[in-house]
Amino acid sequence: MLTVSVTPTGITPADVLAVARGAATVALEPATVEAMATSRSIVDRIEAAGRPVYGVSTGFGALANTFVAPQRRAELQHALIRSHAAGVGAPMPREVVRAMMLLRVRSLALGRSGVRPLVAEALVDLLNHDVTPWVPEHGSLGASGDLAPLAHCALVLLGEGWVLGPAGERIDAADALHRAGLKPIGLAAKEGLALINGTDGMLGMLLLAIHDAAHLFTMADVTAALAIEAMLGSERPFLPELHAIRPHPGQSASAANIHRLLQDSRVMDSHRDDLAHAVQDAYSMRCAPQVAGAARDTLDFVRTVADRELVSVVDNPVVLPDGRVESTGNFHGAPLGFGADFLAIAAAEVGAIAERRVDRLLDVTRSRDLPAFLSPDAGVNSGLMIAQYTAAGIVAENRRLAAPASVDSLPTSGMQEDHVSMGWAATKKLRTVLDNLTSLLAVELLAAVRGLQLRAPLEPSPAGRAAVAALGDAAGQPGPDVFLAPLMEAARAVVAAPDLRAAIESELGPLG
Repeated sequence: MLTVSVTPTGITPADVLAVARGAATVALEPATVEAMATSRSIVDRIEAAGRPVYGVSTGFGALANTFVAPQRRAELQHALIRSHAAGVGAPMPREVVRAMMLLRVRSLALGRSGVRPLVAEALVDLLNHDVTPWVPEHGSLGASGDLAPLAHCALVLLGEGWVLGPAGERIDAADALHRAGLKPIGLAAKEGLALINGTDGMLGMLLLAIHDAAHLFTMADVTAALAIEAMLGSERPFLPELHAIRPHPGQSASAANIHRLLQDSRVMDSHRDDLAHAVQDAYSMRCAPQVAGAARDTLDFVRTVADRELVSVVDNPVVLPDGRVESTGNFHGAPLGFGADFLAIAAAEVGAIAERRVDRLLDVTRSRDLPAFLSPDAGVNSGLMIAQYTAAGIVAENRRLAAPASVDSLPTSGMQEDHVSMGWAATKKLRTVLDNLTSLLAVELLAAVRGLQLRAPLEPSPAGRAAVAALGDAAGQPGPDVFLAPLMEAARAVVAAPDLRAAIESELGPLG
């Protein structure tokens, strides 16, 4: 079993995926424990000195100027967790909560939060015993970080709150800890604040989304190439020399993918020298690399933002090695919120252009001799008519979701926190956009496969053959109408899984 080692220099995106979605365990390196112990000793000295320091001997937010007596500082930390665990709504998925907890361990491990090592160890125990806190979907404004979601995680460490059960049910945290052989912990000065102040929830969702988007943007090239092949489109707009003269790296990569995917096709050979063939294909075909490539470049930018955040100290206040404790604004999620909004816009457009190709495939006046709605017996049968309706509805939803959350700040905490990032909302809706993109590419995959089947006896490209085989028994052959929803779900599964890409790459080599 893979073990993710948390060091004082942080973790990798692959580590987050392994813990969030896999069965990886988590371990703290000895150097990590030492870094946290050193940081904690500074907090202990400050507390003993009796001077007011935010988060150690004062209240929080608008109560930052309220001095808290030494005998009540542990109570202060526990009260903070209980009051901030104020979320409402459906629980966040297990993978999001596990990513968030691992990233909070990472944050503490950087040695700038002033907590005892046992606090990080308690979070590691939750991960390694598969105890997942119940974290409601609403509550975070993205500054001061993901306060409410992280508080729901921290509350479980105290033996309070709720845990997500195996069937999605809500379980009492104390019972869940007992069954796992774990015990609640008590918090000392600064530790409650260190458990909840930071960007871990939005960063976790963004890292998961980056991984999903990278796969989907490659699959968008695949489905675009299959649709172009089925519509007797031209491969010439994807020649490398035409993209070298506009050197956006994502565009070049996408064009190279599509060009390779269209090779060795009897379908393409059938019309390459046909004088009646269209001189120029429609934009949704010819400009596929320009749209998908721009999305790839946006993804590269967002990946850079996330990589920087993975090595960032996002707590407040921070404990510096020279003994100072300084307030910061590093918990503000603007970089992540902007990145999530940019990526949502890009992903929405990748889906939108895919839907336009589906519409062309189904339209007998534009599909170059394919039957109406890809039904051999249109009239009695409707073929994929309503699949395109579904795709159009999803495109409309993605357009609404592409509206940026990060411009929608609302002041809180008595105007102390008067500008917030909305990064939690931005990353949460990005995940929905990507899930919708999966469905849109599934509809295009299904339509393209039907189109290629209807071109028989002409043999499609290796990619086309792999796609027809991947849908297998679910797709069958074109014929009378069938219950379409299961077929669309099967196509979704093919798009989401790595198998079709792997099958294509076994024939053509790695796709960019």
